[in-house]
Amino acid sequence: MAAPPLLALLLALLCARPCPGGRAPASSPAVTARLAAKWPTTPLLLEASEFIAEDGNEKFWQFLETVRELTIYKQGDSEHSYYNLILKKAGQFVSNLQINLLKFALSVRAYSPTVQMFQQIAADEPPPEGCSAFVVIHEKHTCKTNEIKKLLKKATKRPRPYLFKGDHKFPALKENGPVVVLYAEMGTKDFIKFHKILSEKAQKEEIVYVLRHYVQKPSSRKMYLSGYGVELAIKSTEYKAVDDTQIKDLLEHRIW
Repeated sequence: MAAPPLLALLLALLCARPCPGGRAPASSPAVTARLAAKWPTTPLLLEASEFIAEDGNEKFWQFLETVRELTIYKQGDSEHSYYNLILKKAGQFVSNLQINLLKFALSVRAYSPTVQMFQQIAADEPPPEGCSAFVVIHEKHTCKTNEIKKLLKKATKRPRPYLFKGDHKFPALKENGPVVVLYAEMGTKDFIKFHKILSEKAQKEEIVYVLRHYVQKPSSRKMYLSGYGVELAIKSTEYKAVDDTQIKDLLEHRIW
């Protein structure tokens, strides 16, 4: 059976000279290139939530409710089992075709830049020291739930925060109340603690509740990007001895 065109091309590129049968000699070393981003790898759960968010804001919040404590399973299960659990949870809100698209998106880490964008916004606040989740209420920060009520009292007298197009706003009718921005990692216990209070206040139309991804302790692993071409320019250092006497005689003949 003939090799697929792409495979045949790769084999040809790895050959130092024409290879009989389309196979590279065992002595020819392969060249592997990987492109790493400037940020560490991001949680797959957060990337999956961004995929679902593109299908609608309400679906995003519904998905969020089903994965409120999902990171607990990450500690005991293997990465593959945790990955399948995320797909199972996502399958409650998207079609089978979309699940296949989600698998592809997670494999190429298509939504990692979006998650990292929120991480950078959180870093610019900056986060209170030692807090895995915190809220910002009109320029005031806290990672204690019992301080939310106090910070809301005079919130409208302070500058209103700027909201980005990609922000996740809790579905509510009221849009002109005090804005509470939660920075937390979806699926953790600290996230649940804040989310319960803020979602109840948003349902009562007391606040505008906005969620932004924030991971207190990012992974130490590098984020390798897919879908980018890498060009290798290899300069030949081989030199050949050439008899240039004939060329010299020809030039002299032409001159005279």
